[in-house]
Amino acid sequence: MQNLAVQPTDQGRPDQNHPHALNRSRSTRRLTEKHSCRLLLLLLPYKATPQRGLTHPDEQPPDFVSRSPSLARASAMAKPGVAVRPRIRSVLSWVMVCAMCLMRSDRLGVVAILDPNDFLALQSIRKSLDDIPGSSFFGSWDFTADPCNFAGVLCDADRVIALNLGDPRAGSPGLTGRIDPAIGRLSSLAELTVVPGRVFGSLPQTLYQLKSLRFLAVSRNFLTGEIPANLGLLRSLRTLDLSYNQLTGPVPRPLGTLPELSNLMLCHNRLSGSVPPFVSESLTRLDLKHNDLSGSLGPLALPASLQYLSLSWNLLGGPVDGVLSRMDRLNYLDLSVNRFSGPIPGRLFALPITNLQLQRNGFEGAVEPSGQVAIPTVDLSYNRLSGQISPMFSTVQNLYLNNNRFTGQVPGSFVDRLLAANIQTLYLQHNFLTGIEINPAADIPLSSSLCLQYNCMVPPVQAPCPLKAGKQKTRPTSQCAQWRG
Repeated sequence: MQNLAVQPTDQGRPDQNHPHALNRSRSTRRLTEKHSCRLLLLLLPYKATPQRGLTHPDEQPPDFVSRSPSLARASAMAKPGVAVRPRIRSVLSWVMVCAMCLMRSDRLGVVAILDPNDFLALQSIRKSLDDIPGSSFFGSWDFTADPCNFAGVLCDADRVIALNLGDPRAGSPGLTGRIDPAIGRLSSLAELTVVPGRVFGSLPQTLYQLKSLRFLAVSRNFLTGEIPANLGLLRSLRTLDLSYNQLTGPVPRPLGTLPELSNLMLCHNRLSGSVPPFVSESLTRLDLKHNDLSGSLGPLALPASLQYLSLSWNLLGGPVDGVLSRMDRLNYLDLSVNRFSGPIPGRLFALPITNLQLQRNGFEGAVEPSGQVAIPTVDLSYNRLSGQISPMFSTVQNLYLNNNRFTGQVPGSFVDRLLAANIQTLYLQHNFLTGIEINPAADIPLSSSLCLQYNCMVPPVQAPCPLKAGKQKTRPTSQCAQWRG
C-alpha cells in the first residue's frame, strides 16, 4: 500500500509540495487573513503615534486576541510601547489596510467581514436589549464570531440588510429594553422587526437615516412617546406596523406622502388629532382602529387604492359619503363606534366587501342598495337609519339592523331565506316594524337566529334574543303612533 504520510524534510517540517500540506497551508493562510482583518477593525478606535504605537485612552485590545496565537502575532505591532513602522504614520494608513482586507481574493474565494459601522451598531443594540426569561434569542450573539451568523441578522456582502430582533416562533416571550439610536447606523438596512415583547421607550429619531428601509414592524410591545415625523423621509418604506403599543400624539402628516407605502398599521395606541390626508395611490391597507382620533374625513382624505380600511373605536365624525364614493376596491370596511353621520351611500353595498361594519354611529336616512347585496356580514346596528327595510338585504347571511328606526313590514324574501337556513343571523329588534308574514308554528332552523323584540308588533314566533335586547316584547303604543304610516 502506498504510504501517504507526509515525509519530513531536512528541517523536520512536512513537505510543502504534498497535496495535504498545500490544502492545510491555504486554509491556515485564509484563516489568518480573516483574523488579521477582524483585528484591524477592532483596532480602529486606537490611535497611532510614532512614539507609542497604537494607544487608546481607556481600553486595551480585546482579551480574545491574546488567546489566539495568530491574532497575538498580528497584534504585536498594536501593543503600547511598540514603535510603529515609519510608513504607517496615521490612522488613515490603518483604514487603507483594512479596506484592502475587507475584500481579499485568492484561489479559494473571497474573504469579507462586516462593515465597522454595522459591527458597532449591533454591539450597541445588543447592550440595550435583553431576552425575557424563557427566550434565548441572543444566545448566538457572540461578537468574537461573524455577526452575519447571528440569529435575526441577514447580510449582503459586508452590510446588514435585515434585522429581525427576537424569536419569531409563536409563544416566544420576546425581548425587553430599548431600541438603541445606534440602529440608525445600519445604513443598508431594508427590513427591521421586533417580535412582541416588552420593548419600551420611544422610537429612535435616527430611524430616518435608514434610507433603504422598506419594512418596519415593532408591534405588541410597550413603546411610548410620539411617532417620529421624520419617518416621512423614508421614501422606500412600504410597510409600517406600530400597532398594539402605547404611542401618543398625532399621526404624522409626512406619512401620508410616502410614495411606496402600501401597509400602515397604527391600531391599538393612544394617537390623537385628525387623520392626515393620504395621497399615495400605493396605499392598500390602513388600520387606525382603537385610538383617540377625531375630526372628519374630507372627500380626498383617503386614496381610491384602499382595499382594507379600519377606523373603528375612535371619535371621528361627519359624513363619509364623499370619501367612500371614490373607493371601488374595498374588500373590508370597519367604521364602527365613531360619530359618523349622514347617509350611507347605496353603491357601498355593491363593493366586493366580505365584512361591512358601520354600527354604533349616527348614520341616518333610508338605506337603498342598488342591487342584491352579496356581502356575507353587514352590521348597521345602533344608528338612526329609517324607512323600510330593503328586500335587497335578504341575500346577506348575517344582517344586523337592530336599534334603528326602520318601519313597515319585514319583506317576505327574508322569511323564505330564513326558513331555508340561508340566513344565519337576522337581528331586527329595537325598531318600529309593524309586521312580518311568518307562520307562528314555523320552525326556525337551529343554525339561524331571529330577533324581533321591541318593535311595534307582537313577535309572531318565539325566538331567543341576545341579552342586550332586554325583556320587553313590544314597544309602548305611545312610541309607535308617530311612526305608523
